[in-house]
Amino acid sequence: MQVSATPECLELIALLKQKHGDLMFHQSGGCCDGSSPMCYPLGEFKVGGQDVLVGEIGECPFYMGKAQYELWQHTDLMIDVVEGRGASFSLEIPEGKRFIVRSEVCSV
Repeated sequence: MQVSATPECLELIALLKQKHGDLMFHQSGGCCDGSSPMCYPLGEFKVGGQDVLVGEIGECPFYMGKAQYELWQHTDLMIDVVEGRGASFSLEIPEGKRFIVRSEVCSV
């Protein structure tokens, strides 16, 4: 699995870092917005034994719940941003944007 980010995503991460300091991402795979990447101040979301560090985007750690990781481990993830609000507590919501995942099955 590889996780990367679009230029628009990296711009939003930079803005959020200016406002909130160091950040982290978590994707749980749960219901509602649970399959959307959630952005938190670093350390605010307590990572547990069922979470897997899959990489970094914008120098921010990106974690995924183990069950989601097992389903997506052969998938490359591109984190992007779209206009609109998600139903979550993620830091980008007040900006009128939301992070989304674009995925592609690994070719290797």
